[in-house]
Amino acid sequence: MEACSKAKFQRYGSRKVGLLLDLVRGKSVKQSAGIIPFSGLRCSDMVQKVINSAAANLAVKNGSKDMDLSKIYIKEAYANIGPMKHLKRIQPGPQGRAMPYKKNVCHLTVIVSDEKGGRK
Repeated sequence: MEACSKAKFQRYGSRKVGLLLDLVRGKSVKQSAGIIPFSGLRCSDMVQKVINSAAANLAVKNGSKDMDLSKIYIKEAYANIGPMKHLKRIQPGPQGRAMPYKKNVCHLTVIVSDEKGGRK
């Protein structure tokens, strides 16, 4: 059985979140809880919350409140680029010019399963 959890419009770059997701994809939720805090990335708290949410969704779907986290595996985990139309900013440039820049936004999706095996 599978369960999904999503976090949309997160203020992190999709490439940096993807680096962390590559470390935990295919592992159990318990193993990922040991790996994520030591990654040194700012997005680690957000990624851990989404993984825990997906595991809780699977427990609700199965009808049991207490599930062993070592038997729940991360089947798919990916981060897509979000829209940049909302977070356009302007920084002052030389000779009174405006230098625009865009802030990164990503959408994170995690799918967990109670069966081992995932897409690498």
